[in-house]
Amino acid sequence: MDNRAFKAMIVTETEEKQFVRAIGERHVDDLPVGEVLIRVRYSSLNYKDALSASGNKGVTRRYPHTPGIDAAGIVAESSAPNVKPGDEVLVTGFDLGMNTSGGFAEYIRVPAAWVVPLPAGLSLRESMIYGTAGFTAALSCLRLIDNGVAAGHGPILVTGATGGVGSIAVAILAKCGYKVMAATTKGAETSYLRQIGANEVISSSEVDDQSGRPLLKPRWAGAVDTVGGNILSTAIKATRYGGTVTCCGNITSGELHTSIYPFILNGVSLLGIDSVNCPAPLRRRVWKRLSGEWKLDHLDTITTELPNLEALDERIGLILQGKNRGRAIVRIGD
Repeated sequence: MDNRAFKAMIVTETEEKQFVRAIGERHVDDLPVGEVLIRVRYSSLNYKDALSASGNKGVTRRYPHTPGIDAAGIVAESSAPNVKPGDEVLVTGFDLGMNTSGGFAEYIRVPAAWVVPLPAGLSLRESMIYGTAGFTAALSCLRLIDNGVAAGHGPILVTGATGGVGSIAVAILAKCGYKVMAATTKGAETSYLRQIGANEVISSSEVDDQSGRPLLKPRWAGAVDTVGGNILSTAIKATRYGGTVTCCGNITSGELHTSIYPFILNGVSLLGIDSVNCPAPLRRRVWKRLSGEWKLDHLDTITTELPNLEALDERIGLILQGKNRGRAIVRIGD
């Protein structure tokens, strides 16, 4: 392919700690080394993208930069024997959109090991409705199930339930027959959460215990925590004997203050969820579930589709203000 120009979001540090983002022009030769060049059709907006697009150097060290930790599209060029031009593929996780030029662009170039063939049963658009958030939610649910938490054991708590990970976790668990208790700060979204499968909606304040007690009255058989901090601590303390809590986010805090008592007296398991460097066999297993038995019936209910890259700016502001609901995807090419 010639050194063609393409559109991309470009975030630039204009002076120390001052950043601007704009849709500009890049060239294929500007992209990093990799075996696979992909013409992007859809991407999605995650909290990590909003941080990168705002100059957060805990996510992205070097600017100018193109964010976008998710991308789905068609292979334009490939030197890898197992990836062919014309293949429909997706990329989530690894370093895409962090320090490697990401999916908020018409082209990405990545190592072949990052590329996942589009699973049968999913369109490129649907794969980005899931994206990293949906993959993380599904991985959390899979770990709960693999660790022995059955639907008959009691309700499953999902924190940050209106967010991307939370919304999809609620929907997957409901589809699998679990009773779901959705915790949110957004009481106005109760009908939305019930629509996607929540049996009960509670305020996040009910999962923010300030008593200092090491154990609380058991309320749920397991939990998918997306926010961290004291809410995670509370979720652990109120989990029933033998239950499991998964942890995948730190939007409230990266610190965890608890005691060993839930673990040694109630046999609670705490499982960390890493969707970035997830091994390929597990990654494909999760995507197979999402395209098959866990494919959601109401994907559009949780989705806002942005028509182009220019529409990302406003949505980035909403996600940083905590006003985002569900998933936002962006259409990049025809």
